[in-house]
This record gives sequence, C-alpha cells and structure tokens, in this order.
Amino acid sequence: MKQDYYEILGVDKGASTAEIKKAYRKMAIKYHPDKNPGDTEAENMFKKAAEAYEVLSNADKRAKYDQFGHSAFDGSGGFGGGNMNMDDIFSQFGDIFGSAFGGGGFGGGFGGGFGGGRGRVKGGNLRIRVKLTLEEVALGVEKKVKVRRKIQADGVTYKTCSTCNGTGQVTRITNTILGRMQTASTCNTCSGAGQMIDKKPGNADPQGMVIKEETVAIKIPAGVVDGMQLKVSGKGNEAPGNGIPGDLIVAIEEKEHESLKREGDNLHFDLYINIAEAVLGTSKEIDTVNGKVRIKLEEGIQSGKILRLRGKGVPSINGYGSGDLLVHVNVWTPKTLNKEQKEFFEKMVDDENFIPKPEKSEKSFFEKVKDMFS
Repeated sequence: MKQDYYEILGVDKGASTAEIKKAYRKMAIKYHPDKNPGDTEAENMFKKAAEAYEVLSNADKRAKYDQFGHSAFDGSGGFGGGNMNMDDIFSQFGDIFGSAFGGGGFGGGFGGGFGGGRGRVKGGNLRIRVKLTLEEVALGVEKKVKVRRKIQADGVTYKTCSTCNGTGQVTRITNTILGRMQTASTCNTCSGAGQMIDKKPGNADPQGMVIKEETVAIKIPAGVVDGMQLKVSGKGNEAPGNGIPGDLIVAIEEKEHESLKREGDNLHFDLYINIAEAVLGTSKEIDTVNGKVRIKLEEGIQSGKILRLRGKGVPSINGYGSGDLLVHVNVWTPKTLNKEQKEFFEKMVDDENFIPKPEKSEKSFFEKVKDMFS
C-alpha cells in the first residue's frame, strides 16, 4: 500500500499551501542527490516527496486525493513514485529550492550537477474526453484513442544557443544606489532550452516538430466518476531538443444508462408491477451492471418498498468494496377498466382485505426519503 502523501511530507490534512511547500522544500533539500550521492534510499525519499507535493500543491488534485485517495490517480500515468523521472522533478519544482544548492535553479539532467545549469523545456499537454457506459465505469476498461500530437521530425539537428551559450538563462547586471545587482531570466531566444535548430526538414514547423496521429491505450480503473481527470504521462506534445514530453489529460464523461441511475457507488432501479402481481407475488428480471438478475417479490408487497441488492452497485474507487443496487417497487394503478374489472373492484371497496392496514414496522414515505438522504 502506498504511503499517505500528508504523512510523507509530515503535515496535517488541514495544512495550508505555504506549509506544504515549506515541508516539501525541507525534505527535498535533506534528500537531494547532491547531498546523498549513491544513496538509493535517499533518492526514493526525494521522489516520494516530489510525488506528494505534485498532488497536494494542486487544489484540484488535492481535492480528488482527499476524496478518493491514491485510487484517484490509478491508471493515469501520474508521477508514480519509483517511476518518476528526476528531470521531471527539477523541471517542475526547481524553483522550490531557491539558492540552496548554489543558486540559479536546477537543470542539466540528473547526476550532472544542478547549480545554474539549463532547464529542460516541457511540451504542451493535450486534453481529450472519453465517454464511458455505466458498465465500463463499474468494471473498469482499457480504451484505445487516437491522438494527434507534436513529435520531433526526423533529421532535425540542434546547435548551442548563441544568446545564452547553452545555459538557458541570460544574466543582467544593473547598477543601483545599493550597488551592482545581478538578475537571471530565461533566454528568450531558446526559451530556456539552451539549444537552437541547426537543420530541419521542409515539413517541420519552426521548432522542428511535425504532427503525428498515434493510438494511445488508456487504462481506466473501476469506479471513476463523471468529470474526473486522469493523466497519461509523456503522451502529450513532445518538446524541441532534449525536452520532456507533455501529458495527455483524459476527462471522464459517463453516459446515462437506460434504466439504472447512479448515486455515488449505489445504483437505483425503478421496478413497476401491476396490482395483481403486488397481491399475488411474482418474480421479475431486472438490469444490473453485470447483466440481468431475477428477484422474487413477496405476496402483498407495497408500493414504495425498497429492495437492497448488496454489492450490485459500482465498485469504490478507493477499493472499499462495491455499492448496492436499490430496487424501488412501484405498483401501477390502471387508468381504464372494462366492465367486469370495474365490477370486481367495486365489490372490493369495502372488503376487509382491501382496507389499508399499514404495519408499525413499515416506514412512511417521508421516513424513506429521509433515510435515502442520510
């Protein structure tokens, strides 16, 4: 089981964004690879801290994590702890460290020294929407989608940027009343990559990129909800040179089911029966996400009765089992009767067996509604 993100950073669940950032910076400096060369355990802690910060520093991701736990990001690529790329960490969070390791941020690749090197440019993210049936939501599914993404064209070569000499930064010295001040900013010529295109084929754009259609397999875990976003790392647009590919953001859209209504992990089914079936009892076939099942209705069943089929709902995305299927029994009253039928019911109006006699154990309509919402 993966370690809790709050526990990794040593903060409470109610911690502010500033407190989370401070805790991450402290851990990142403690386990930084420059301070712990060759220490695998320290490297793993460094990655864990970055993974936790990546989620908890983002309001949307933090809300999903608080609600669904680690399962909110299962199958989404994500950082994934031990599979996290060190260059991703320094590219995204290098500013967190400030001047703790010589100033100027980080870059240049893991293991090559991080003081003042050039950063790696990250490609743009792509976004798609995937529609799922209720059955696919309940069972989990792998979807193959076609994505048009930018990739580096064959035959592209690069040379060192003449403006920043490959550092990715431009340093400026300004004279002020307090003395000479030095500032560094991202190179506008190469956008911080430290490289410029030397040669490129005719079909490539000014950055040496071409558009290619690619089929991407997306593993969607059971129990996702409408509006949830999954991330497939590295399947967005590539970046020029030795950059980091962007991500593919997958927005989940749940299709409406013909007979089942979803409420969290529970499902609701409206079952209509006629008066004769209610009086005599019957069996009925109903829909579930795993196919049809037959249920038995007892004699004298009342309209409004709710039958609970445990475990026949949607699996919890947190792995806490499955919800239930609630079958709402509705006795259908006929609107037109023939002469014979009408005479029969006229005789039954004052019959003792037709006089309403609700049992004390039976809940009223308002009590049932209250139970549903509590």
